[in-house]
Amino acid sequence: MNKYNMIERKKTKQVMVGNVPIGGGSPVVIQSMTNTDTADMPATLRQINELSEAGCQLVRITVPDEAAAAVLPKLTAQSPVPLIADIHFDYRLALAAIQAGIAGLRLNPGNIADADKVRQVAREAKAAGVPIRVGVNSGSLSKKMLAQHGGVVPAALVESALEEIAQLEAEDFFDIVVSLKASNVPLMLAAYREIAERVDYPLHIGVTEAGTPKRGSIKSAVGIGALLAEGLGDTLRVSLSGDPVQEIFVAKEILRSLGLYKTGVEYIVCPTCGRTKIDLPAIAEEIEQRVEALHISKPLKLAIMGCVVNGPGEAREADFGLAGGNNEGVLFAKGQIIGKYPAAVLVDEFMSLVQNNIDIEVL
Repeated sequence: MNKYNMIERKKTKQVMVGNVPIGGGSPVVIQSMTNTDTADMPATLRQINELSEAGCQLVRITVPDEAAAAVLPKLTAQSPVPLIADIHFDYRLALAAIQAGIAGLRLNPGNIADADKVRQVAREAKAAGVPIRVGVNSGSLSKKMLAQHGGVVPAALVESALEEIAQLEAEDFFDIVVSLKASNVPLMLAAYREIAERVDYPLHIGVTEAGTPKRGSIKSAVGIGALLAEGLGDTLRVSLSGDPVQEIFVAKEILRSLGLYKTGVEYIVCPTCGRTKIDLPAIAEEIEQRVEALHISKPLKLAIMGCVVNGPGEAREADFGLAGGNNEGVLFAKGQIIGKYPAAVLVDEFMSLVQNNIDIEVL
């Protein structure tokens, strides 16, 4: 295998969230978070199912009050994926979530400052086999940390996490995942790099409050991609405003671009130039839509190139591909041309090539 297709990941402790392993060399896990009113059980469960169908492996839900905690038993029983309770301020909600059968907890060190309460949660979580994510956020650091470090700096995020970790470890609790999220990408990168030098717990990575899908996808790709390329990150969330289902596509593509997501279809698509004599953008769009409808789960690389000058050569690693000509095009497999067709039937012939030469696994 080409050495440039491999990223050497930092070896971390493995933590099980329900039946999903995080760290320890297991594949990077994709997470998201519902944005429904958790107490609205039907709406929340519907969104959990939508996220699961899109490929989300863990779903976090906010538990801000007793009304939300009251529906957790039904949600945990009916969810197709393990659920993580997001807890702020009130440790009693964490205890209620554990009793309700939640698969994991996220605690924010910035707003549950009482060490005794954190330790009580740790004892209950340990007894129930529930892991805890120490979820530091740059926007909610404690006043003590801000004063001690003179503001929001990487060291403040790292020390906040280490302080909470020490409280958990004091209760002989080690099923810990750590995150140090910030909206500022350089700050986030520096914090994660430092914590990775200090602990071997798995890291949940992400750029918090990244923005709208258009801009937030780019910001997330830069921040998350940089860490993954360095071998850091065991689970991730792309934080975009709006429907959380759209986060899953972006997360998959970030992982796929680094060779860390082996499921489904990867595309190599020409940006086009003056040599292009077919409507390549429309062809690429149609192929994506038709291939998506097949629900291909096995690894597959498809190339859609603008011309035959270097199309098959640049895309020689693709399983199947097409390259345009003057109102015509060629189809190729692994860089070898296998036929020439008029532009009008090029997409249909390409789809036939794909469908006739792979085993389609319908999800």
